[in-house]
Amino acid sequence: MSDLVKDFNDYRARMNDKITGANNKVLNRLFNLDTNTYMEGALNVKTKEMLGLVASMVLRCDDCIKYHVGKCKDEGVTTEEIFEIFAVANIVGGTIVIPHTRRAVEYWEALSQ
Repeated sequence: MSDLVKDFNDYRARMNDKITGANNKVLNRLFNLDTNTYMEGALNVKTKEMLGLVASMVLRCDDCIKYHVGKCKDEGVTTEEIFEIFAVANIVGGTIVIPHTRRAVEYWEALSQ
């Protein structure tokens, strides 16, 4: 696993533990809602992760993009599919999404090592 991927995953896990460990009812319910949203339902998990990635790119959240790129990889998204996802995000979000696409490609490559 590349340092880029390891550092992101370690930081995310450490900080999520601190947030959920504070036992704030609203934050814990929000985290639970997020978890449940991406579970299998009428849409499969792979489709939901692809939708999450497009939304994250359009909203320009690099942490969210990394998270969903990783989940897409886990769900078997191919390189050809990931670039189509990037294309949709750039059409919907406009050229301001291009820098985020660069970092998403970098992260996808790191996951693929």
